[in-house]
Amino acid sequence: MKAAICPEPGRLELIDRTAPGVPPKGWARLKVSHVGICGTDYHIFEGKHPYLEYPRVMGHEISATVVEPGEGVSLAAGTPVIVNPYLSCGTCVACRKEKPNCCTAIKVLGVHTDGAFCEEILVPESNLYPAGDLSLESAATVEFLAIGAHAVRRSLSPAGSRALVIGAGPIGLGTALFSRIAGHNVTLLDASAERLDMAADRLGFADGILAGDGALEAGLSATNGDGFDVVFDATGYSGSMEKSFAFVAHGGCLVFVSVVKDDIRFSDPEFHKREMMLVGSRNATRQDFEHVAASIRAGHVPVGALITHRTTLDAVVSDLPRWAHEKAGLIKAVVQVSR
Repeated sequence: MKAAICPEPGRLELIDRTAPGVPPKGWARLKVSHVGICGTDYHIFEGKHPYLEYPRVMGHEISATVVEPGEGVSLAAGTPVIVNPYLSCGTCVACRKEKPNCCTAIKVLGVHTDGAFCEEILVPESNLYPAGDLSLESAATVEFLAIGAHAVRRSLSPAGSRALVIGAGPIGLGTALFSRIAGHNVTLLDASAERLDMAADRLGFADGILAGDGALEAGLSATNGDGFDVVFDATGYSGSMEKSFAFVAHGGCLVFVSVVKDDIRFSDPEFHKREMMLVGSRNATRQDFEHVAASIRAGHVPVGALITHRTTLDAVVSDLPRWAHEKAGLIKAVVQVSR
């Protein structure tokens, strides 16, 4: 089968490799349909991912069709599926708490093990959710949107909350969409006026704040001096994460959607006087995947406005390196692997 492989930072190659064989018990062999390109994929290509061994086949935002169900698998051949790429151990403390998204031995397809920039893959049935009437292109957006849906659920913030989403990249926009679906009044903050304009034009987020001098004052002004009931930081930038505390209202919640290697410093007196809740959010669970799929079906998620770039498995070896640097107009790029 064909596969796009990153043998080392800065290089992508289209190769022939052995296709997966008969799936083991409880697993299924899948024909990959579409794969979204994530910020993680760009980081892997650029050599910026801290926990990765090369060579690596990337791709973890996956839709596919069951080709061969293994022994004990209930999904029939021909079933279109959404793939949850987080392979968990099933026995650790997190898994026992039904939190496989933060399994102590988690392996993410396309990161810790090879992913779906190829024609076929093997995946456990427990990680496969029937796509139903979703198009396979739409199904490939469910994973990245589930990250934001999970963060919103983790915030425990009720309808009517004033929400600030910091970072208008794909994860931030997904978070903003599901914050709006939860009934929050959403404001976006980003360093790019172009991204704020695109979020307003394509997704209807009219309330935007440009990062920099005056951003905090603008945020306080927008909330009558209170601050925001819930703040989601989806920047993956430690400087922004440290500044995000100041935007939170007394009694409010701050959710770190992204993760960085750096230590995060904040003022303990400011944290305590607000009686803030600080929440980490990692990956997503089946509940989030199903919420996203239902929201797409209900017309609450404008998938057509999110997908701005398309390519094929043959062309991704040249398109992904280019898009790693040419970000203008880019929200989500999707690779069509098969028809």
